[in-house]
Amino acid sequence: MKILVTGGAGFIGSHTTLALLEAGHEVVVLDNLSNSSPVALERIEQLSGRTLAFIKGDINDRSLLDSLFAQHAIDAVLHFAGLKAVGESVAKPLLYYQTNVTGSLTLCQAMAQANVFTLVFSSSATVYGEPELMPINEDVPTGQPTNPYGRSKLMVEECLRDLAKSDPRWNIALLRYFNPIGAHSSGMIGENPNGLPNNLLPYISQVASGKLAELAVFGDDYPTVDGTGVRDYIHVVDLADGHLKALQAIAAKPGVSTWNLGTGKGYSVLQMIKAFEAASGLKIPYRIVARRPGDIAECWADTAKAEAELGWAAERGLEAMMTDTWSWIDRNPQGYTVVEK
Repeated sequence: MKILVTGGAGFIGSHTTLALLEAGHEVVVLDNLSNSSPVALERIEQLSGRTLAFIKGDINDRSLLDSLFAQHAIDAVLHFAGLKAVGESVAKPLLYYQTNVTGSLTLCQAMAQANVFTLVFSSSATVYGEPELMPINEDVPTGQPTNPYGRSKLMVEECLRDLAKSDPRWNIALLRYFNPIGAHSSGMIGENPNGLPNNLLPYISQVASGKLAELAVFGDDYPTVDGTGVRDYIHVVDLADGHLKALQAIAAKPGVSTWNLGTGKGYSVLQMIKAFEAASGLKIPYRIVARRPGDIAECWADTAKAEAELGWAAERGLEAMMTDTWSWIDRNPQGYTVVEK
């Protein structure tokens, strides 16, 4: 198939683009490079031994989308493009709704115009809000996300459900990620956030590379194994494989299908720090600070539905996540800024 990957130069998009090429698909990447680098695409081509088509542009640009679909016989779209920083979404909610919600609607309008009706959407476990029971399965009601980022993902989900009800030609997968981490085992592609990281492992990584002095641990008085928050972390390569399985599953399945993509187990902040220290041989300085509003004690996925319906399960454990993360950081201390020689 010929697949359009929006946001294909980003963290998850780049690993999925590589997986698609390795599986024999043709790939067209659309990315505005606002939080990614074209170097990632160059390295994907090196790793796969194949070429991809790259178009620099934005999903809100309808004329560009129409031109793209006219030039390329696209069979399906994997939609990663969007903003994802929780803190920034609180400060700039309209930007997040414009990019994540309006951008997704513009994409769907262009797809329909081009008679492309197969879509895999990059959603998030944040759509569950603050569920009381663990683990979280797909039947848990979507709650009240605690920030505009999460609300934007839930809004797009609801829009896509309405779209599929209105037109039976649509085959849509909603993939609710838990916490993607890790990097490709080659150390050539990985996570390269702009500015101050929002998530735990990129923050640990920047402490390890000397960009930040220490890690702030938000609360040590939760009812967990060591008092720190527990989350479900999934290796980005496992996550990429989940997209390929979802794409295959919906090819002849009209309507909307929803799957959690996680590991089904949780690790605390302190366990994550210790695992990174074991992988890197470095000491990560940290200090305990007050809890953040909206944070919950524990969160992990029930992955039974994905296992049963997609034949997919995460294969890489915490040690592999940390080893691959450290390999990426060690080879690329400045991310994609400095190209290896």
